[in-house]
Amino acid sequence: MGYYFYILVAILVLFFLDAIREMNKYSDTPNGEASHPTHLDAQMQTSLRLFRAQRNFYISGFALFLSLIIKKLVALITTSALLEIEMEAAMKQAQSATRAAELLMNDDKGASEFEKKLEEKDEELQKALADVTSMKSQSINLTTEYDRLMEEKDKLELRLRVLDSGADGDTKKDD
Repeated sequence: MGYYFYILVAILVLFFLDAIREMNKYSDTPNGEASHPTHLDAQMQTSLRLFRAQRNFYISGFALFLSLIIKKLVALITTSALLEIEMEAAMKQAQSATRAAELLMNDDKGASEFEKKLEEKDEELQKALADVTSMKSQSINLTTEYDRLMEEKDKLELRLRVLDSGADGDTKKDD
């Protein structure tokens, strides 16, 4: 597309330079013409050609100027369209980031609730561990007391046997 524009500009420049050449050709009056009047028809022909050269000069110059303006407008419109596309992409990205931030903020609320629940469960765990510890100590004390009572029972049974055997020995001695 850029090549076509430069070809068009080159053609317009050629037309412009040709119009300048024609204007110079017909605007130069010979030095002797002022002293010698020429035929009216020849003057009219020269004036007509000068007018056409000037007309071509203005048309080609204006077309060259407008083509440069149009090229600049196309460049500005293209840049504007690219910026608009980038703006839309940036807006979508910003909206996405906003949604993500809102989710994180909501997660922070959920996280704080989660932390509260975690603290409650931690307290329950501490109570349960304290209960287990007290039950362990009670179990140890109970086992110790049971062992002591068993020893005492064994001692009493032993004494009873001794007494029974001593009483049996006394009755046997009496027989």
